[in-house]
Amino acid sequence: MERKKTTGRQKIPLVRIEKDANRYSAFSKRRSGLYKKASELVRENDVDLGIFLSSPADKAYAFVHPTQNTIIDRFMNSKIDLGEQIVAKNSRNKVNQLNDRLNELDKREEVAKKRLFSLSQKNKTREKGWWESIEHLNADDVMKFQAWLDVGEIMLKDQLAEASSSSQSPSEDADI
Repeated sequence: MERKKTTGRQKIPLVRIEKDANRYSAFSKRRSGLYKKASELVRENDVDLGIFLSSPADKAYAFVHPTQNTIIDRFMNSKIDLGEQIVAKNSRNKVNQLNDRLNELDKREEVAKKRLFSLSQKNKTREKGWWESIEHLNADDVMKFQAWLDVGEIMLKDQLAEASSSSQSPSEDADI
């Protein structure tokens, strides 16, 4: 039987997650996603919003904007006094500022991830220098490398001796 390749997101059936650790992890991730969506909804549509959750471990979580009292009053009746409206507007501005900062940090994270991936790819494809792969040499290669170093050392000593002797003796052009 041939399987079709699909791209993008797939619809996953909603069923209870049996393992506690997996369920707690999924709840935490979904809660974060829900808060992010709620924050976007508040920002883009200038609405008051309240979300109350109880985790699988019976911990209470809430996302309210601008305040719990405003949400409850709005739910119970549509009249809100001027003080509450000012608090709501102030809170909305703060949420907008924090949301801007979050979006900026998300963009920076994405750029950093792309750069890290690019550097990783470049590192994989570049040629390694002999100094990076010396641990992979066999005994014969090590002996050749040692001989090369010895020859280099002798040549350097000869050049150093020649340079020091020429600096001590006066040159032929010098007037005495």
